[in-house]
Order: sequence, then structure tokens, then C-alpha cells
Amino acid sequence: MARLLFGLGVAAVIFTIYAVADCAFFDRMRIRGLSRAWWIVVIIFVPIIGGVLWFIIGRGRRDRGGVARGRTVAPDDDAEFLRGLREDAAQEERIRRMEQELAELDGDESGGVGGTEHEHKRPDAPDAPDEAGPSGRPNG
Repeated sequence: MARLLFGLGVAAVIFTIYAVADCAFFDRMRIRGLSRAWWIVVIIFVPIIGGVLWFIIGRGRRDRGGVARGRTVAPDDDAEFLRGLREDAAQEERIRRMEQELAELDGDESGGVGGTEHEHKRPDAPDAPDEAGPSGRPNG
């Protein structure tokens, strides 16, 4: 019988220490009922019942996705969702404009520097292309 009482006493001390530590490190915004200091006082001075009350009452549940508990919000009523849609649309527009600018730059480079669109002939040059020799200069 003494062993059982000793075991229950150790379990009560461990449970109380765990409840105090949980209360001490728990998110302040989710604590319900009392302030953190008062919960610790209750857990310490009423060992088993204080810990049970902490886990049942004092420990608030996590808010799912910023939505109030028990209330669902449609996507078209959610300001954060709508803001994300606007940001996505603005980013798509920026990407489209950048791709268009790149296409215009590519068109200028291929046509201006080495392209065939803007080849200029010398007025005194014959119609036949000059044949280049081994040095790269025209023969003749």
C-alpha cells in the first residue's frame, strides 16, 4: 500500500510540474480564464485539481487559419484571400510586360546586329557576292 501511495505521489508531483511548465511556456494570447501568473498559483496550491483545470479551461485552442471558431468564411468574403488574388494578378501582369519587353529586345537584336532584315548594299558593289580568300578579304 505504501508503494502505491508513493507512486501516486510521484505521479502527482510529475503532473503538477508538467502543468506548471506547460502554463509557463504556453502562448499568452491563447490562455483563457485567468492570467498566466494566477494559473501557476492555482496549479501549485491545488496540485491535481489545478492542473486538470488548467488543461480543461485555461489552455485555449489554436485558431484555425485566422478564422473565428465555429464560423466559416467564404473566399469572396475573406480579405486576405482577395488581397492574394490582386497580388497574383499584378504579378501576372508584370510577368507579361517583362516577357513582351524581352521579346521586343530579342527582335531588335536579331534584326539589327547580324540579321538579314537590315542588310545594306554598297551602290558600287556587283550583284554577285564577293568571294573571300583565306585572309577573309575579297579576292580581286
